[in-house]
Amino acid sequence: MSLLLQRSEISGIGLYPTHFFRVSTPSSSRPSSSSRKTNSHITPLQLSIYTWISTIMRRHGYRYPHQLKQSSGAVRVMFGRLSVAVIVLVICMVSLFTLNSSSFNPPRSEIKAENLWEPAASGGWRPSSAPRSKWPPPPQESNGYLRVRCNGGLNQQRSAICNAVLAARIMNATLVLPELDANSFWHDDSGFQGVYDVEHFIKSLRYDVRIVEKIPDIRKNGKTKKIKAYQLRPPRDAPISWYTSVALEKMKEHGAIYLTPFSHRLAEEIDNAEYQRLRCRVNYHALRFKPHIMELSQSIVDKLRAQGHFMTIHLRFEMDMLAFAGCFDIFTPEEQKILKKYRQENFAEKKLVYKERRAIGKCPLTPEEVGLILRAMGFDNKTTIYLAAGELFGGERFMRPFRSMFPRLENHSTVDTTGELAKNTRGLVGSAVDYMVCLLSDIFMPTYDGPSNFANNLLGHRLYYGFRTTIRPDRKGLAPIFIDRENGKTANFEQAVRRVMQNTNFGGPHKRISPESFYTNSWPECFCQTPASNPADECPPNNITELLESQLQTSDSDSTSSNLTSPAD
Repeated sequence: MSLLLQRSEISGIGLYPTHFFRVSTPSSSRPSSSSRKTNSHITPLQLSIYTWISTIMRRHGYRYPHQLKQSSGAVRVMFGRLSVAVIVLVICMVSLFTLNSSSFNPPRSEIKAENLWEPAASGGWRPSSAPRSKWPPPPQESNGYLRVRCNGGLNQQRSAICNAVLAARIMNATLVLPELDANSFWHDDSGFQGVYDVEHFIKSLRYDVRIVEKIPDIRKNGKTKKIKAYQLRPPRDAPISWYTSVALEKMKEHGAIYLTPFSHRLAEEIDNAEYQRLRCRVNYHALRFKPHIMELSQSIVDKLRAQGHFMTIHLRFEMDMLAFAGCFDIFTPEEQKILKKYRQENFAEKKLVYKERRAIGKCPLTPEEVGLILRAMGFDNKTTIYLAAGELFGGERFMRPFRSMFPRLENHSTVDTTGELAKNTRGLVGSAVDYMVCLLSDIFMPTYDGPSNFANNLLGHRLYYGFRTTIRPDRKGLAPIFIDRENGKTANFEQAVRRVMQNTNFGGPHKRISPESFYTNSWPECFCQTPASNPADECPPNNITELLESQLQTSDSDSTSSNLTSPAD
């Protein structure tokens, strides 16, 4: 949770570098969209403008300032000075325009595949989710117990767990270990204990909330009694005020509340940096997968790393996403029937026109399009790629072009010698292993990061994990280029792809702009800067762990003393 605690715990699992929390310095050799330099020399366009202005001046008998001093008449002097001002203004405006154009449209040579294997430039920023202001430990006496049922897949549940911890802190509640929905898609009822390290979770958050595995029985009048939690359905993206009013009132009345369902039930954008940092402590430190999942993930990473650098791709060309996007026309009539039936059964009715959806980048990239983007960026057929994907819709005919460009493809079946994933590729364990392999890869590329919790959470985790490179295709910008290619217009195809990709972010610090999620980009709340250009971005003291531990010990001691001195019943 704190800097020192995080370093010891994370380095101990063998998946994180021991220097994870050291200050990182910008790489001088690493090109970044956020650190591109403009050219200071005069461009041909500027030179032409200077020549044109000089010609105009000579034709109209313009005299330079020293000549104007010798002329008679104040009007001519004023006119001459005014002309100079206008000319300078024109030159400055043209210069600014051309320099800005250069800055936002850098030469294609700035994208070099060999440089993308290294993390993005940090600008002196490093991950830090430790508290930076007064953060008292959880009181000994809480207002009651909070139960939640986290629905959805593994990564949707992960976000819900972060929200549950924050809700417990807001209400001064004791959190009951979150329940994970026995998901109908995954057919997996592993539960929190089957996926995450419970002991580590509780210990990591001891400075923030009190956590129990179940609501304890109470004794009243010599009898044992169970506390029945009052069930509530929170509104979607509920504000903090709902928890401090409606939910807290019911908690105090009944002793416990049960919030279900609990997906996206707490607003993401909260104007409290300490609350946001608590979310990061949960997401990136407390939620650690069980040892056997971590060990399996590490073995896969080791095998891939033995071949050199490797890239992971979340190839979201699957039935549920294609049906959601309404992108049917590239499939056979029989396949279209399957997709349309799935959409009718799982999504709201909506008229979707394929050509319109495709033109604005709303369709998932095909495997072939993914390969064409990578090849245009300079990756060759020796690149090792791990595919994190479920069952690709449409079969091998869609994978064949991609495989011909990048034959060194790996997935569960090719790298897992234990056979565990073969039995559980669609379960929570398979998803957890894919998550860890993608987190630790040199480059991660999501092909459809719109409604994908897996991709969005990974983008945020990799940012926090040291600005590890991500390739995020601009589907809207690339759509007309691919459509032209399909219509036979292939001239300068790769240059056009590179121009679009140059304007994307490759994993460095960047401002969060809606609809980007906090879980996708927790900068700047969960980062600090050395040296800090803003006092709010200063890193916490090195002894933050000792300070928090001291506060906790003092709180426990005061509570014990109070109990000893209170009158007997």
